[in-house]
Amino acid sequence: MLTRQVVVNGTRFRLMLTDQMIGHVNNLKALYSASYEDPESFEEVSSEISATIREIASSVEPEASDGDLDGLIQEIIRVVDGNAAELEKEMVGHEEAAKKSRKR
Repeated sequence: MLTRQVVVNGTRFRLMLTDQMIGHVNNLKALYSASYEDPESFEEVSSEISATIREIASSVEPEASDGDLDGLIQEIIRVVDGNAAELEKEMVGHEEAAKKSRKR
């Protein structure tokens, strides 16, 4: 579990990157994708999008105002994506090191 801070509209927010938070963010990205691919489905998924955004925002301190919510969600998505990229690099590095040690 990692703690990250993001600043949105001058307010510093603290978030915990838990598996649940990451799952919510990935679910939100999938819902956004579904609504962009099929605009007619937007009405069907919009309530799920709102619920997921509320779920993500509820785990951030301090509580976000409506004016900060969009920017906050965008920053949280960037943090989660950045964390995933870091983990991917570490995994690739460990795999390469393991291959090199096996060759010796």
